[in-house]
Amino acid sequence: MAMLFLLAVLCSEQVIVAPCSSPITNEEPEDEPLSREERAAARLSERDAAEGNKEEAVTEETEGDGQRDGEEAEQLDQTPMSSNKPRKKKKKRKTKKTSAGETLEDNDLEDIDSLLEKIEDTNGLSQQTQGGIIADSRPLLYVEHRNLNPENELKRYFGARAVLGDQRPRQRQRQYVRSTWLTAPKNTWPRYSKTGIAMQLVDTRRGVQYFTFEHHREYQQVQFKFLDAVESMDPNNIVLLLQMNPYHVDSLLQLSDVCRMQEDQEMARDLIERALYSLECAFHPVFSLTSGTCRLDYRRPENRAFFLALFKHLMFLEKRGCPRTALEFCKLILSLDPENDPLCVLLLIDFLSLRAREYTFLTRMFQEWESHRNLSQLPNFAFSVPLAYFFLSQQEERSELELSQARERAARLIQLALIMFPSVLMPLLDHCSVQPDARVTSHSFFGLNAQISQPPALNQLTSLYVGRTHSLWKDPAVMAWLETNVHEVLRMVDAQDPLVEESEHKRKMRYQSAPRNIYRHVILSEMKEATAALPLEVTSQPVLGFDPLPPLDSIISYTRPERTNHPSNESTLSLFSSSALLQGDIRHDGDEEAGAGQDLNQGVNRLMAAMRDMLANIQFQEPPRDDNPEGDGDWD
Repeated sequence: MAMLFLLAVLCSEQVIVAPCSSPITNEEPEDEPLSREERAAARLSERDAAEGNKEEAVTEETEGDGQRDGEEAEQLDQTPMSSNKPRKKKKKRKTKKTSAGETLEDNDLEDIDSLLEKIEDTNGLSQQTQGGIIADSRPLLYVEHRNLNPENELKRYFGARAVLGDQRPRQRQRQYVRSTWLTAPKNTWPRYSKTGIAMQLVDTRRGVQYFTFEHHREYQQVQFKFLDAVESMDPNNIVLLLQMNPYHVDSLLQLSDVCRMQEDQEMARDLIERALYSLECAFHPVFSLTSGTCRLDYRRPENRAFFLALFKHLMFLEKRGCPRTALEFCKLILSLDPENDPLCVLLLIDFLSLRAREYTFLTRMFQEWESHRNLSQLPNFAFSVPLAYFFLSQQEERSELELSQARERAARLIQLALIMFPSVLMPLLDHCSVQPDARVTSHSFFGLNAQISQPPALNQLTSLYVGRTHSLWKDPAVMAWLETNVHEVLRMVDAQDPLVEESEHKRKMRYQSAPRNIYRHVILSEMKEATAALPLEVTSQPVLGFDPLPPLDSIISYTRPERTNHPSNESTLSLFSSSALLQGDIRHDGDEEAGAGQDLNQGVNRLMAAMRDMLANIQFQEPPRDDNPEGDGDWD
């Protein structure tokens, strides 16, 4: 009876194991000597490398699945017949699970990740290959999670082995790290603990959800200490604050700007990623990055850090050579407040679309938003959209009808852009090192008068566009296409086309003054061509990296208590102004203003020298359990 009971138990357990081992046992289902060899291999695997044998088994199972997808019924029929045979196989799998359970679990997680990536890639291809019906059915600002990871884009360029290397096994050792979409936590980061930031759902109207970040009392106290550190004229204070609170967002943003000023791009990017990680850990359970229906109000100071961290991360991604990922983050920023666009990413999204070769997205955005947003009145859209149509007309896989329509739209729109914004042409050719022909240089329409007579606000927009996107126009084919349309515009001007006079009237009536979000975008972009054209009312005030040009109608939820000892007035502007490059372009005439500019340069030099010494040996420590703001941090 004991033997019968033992056989019954083994048979019942084998039924559970059989589906997993069926791809392997299906090769020789009736061969008894083969099972003896496997038993010998199992004994060897127990003494040597259980992990290596596991990888071989996974490889064999994968190959078996790819070769015998249509033999599932046959495997199910063979399962009862082999129930008395693989007694040792069960022991082999059980031994692996007990001796190298952690390794098996890691490999299973890796297999799941790879399968999910394959499924997402398949879905993306189906949406692209089945025509524009499925792709256009999604919202314009729909964000895909897989496009938020720059490693996915780099792997398409260089391959997974070159990008990942031995990175993923080391990351899996930190089991307590929370999985996030915006950025991947690193081993060098301090252990995350609750910072005192939370997100609340404020309202839901017409299918749109309005959220806001909130600062708890303990985080407010840290925020007050941060403001004191900014005004203290001592950069040690902000670094010490980060030692005690390594995930304080505004401190990370401000210190990132300091590192970037010192050309330490790696440290600056790492601090921005840590700020994004801290904010994402505070997300509301129903807050969605992909739906495009979640809103944040930039007028609330608690929400601004998320906008700024996304924008700064976007700029690092673009410089890193990941324009597709940067475009996805740009869409995310725009979806948070598409009506007001506080960082004016509309001035950037066309450039990222062209760099990522997402021409269809750019043309679709222009078609859907032109009626209510007047995108053609922005120089960047006026020139980038016809350029996108031109690139579409060069794609041979499209039908002849589509190519013809793209060429016609490209020619019509670029001519309208040249008539509306004639001051763009000559600076664009100058940046591309192209000498125009005699007819263009001698004509007054594209001459120096076109640049002098335009309003200052329009000068900022054109300077920003030319400085940012001139590299996209250097293609000889693009220049030949542009030359043809320039001559056609000159013909229309000589013929006194009514459109020319109408466009001139629009330029004079509009662009008298730029809104505050455009100034904020110019400051964050740090394009020298555009910052030089900023008005004095912008450059004369301190511009801080953690909150550049705050809205005039800000919604304040808590206020900073008054201090008895007020710091000197020069501290904020001279030591922690992120606009040092901007201030370097200012020209002062009076003696007092010249002295102020000299004090500013000296203050920035002191800051950079001090931060260079500290950041060379900076090592963030784990936050102590008791909150000790007067901690003895050694930051030599």
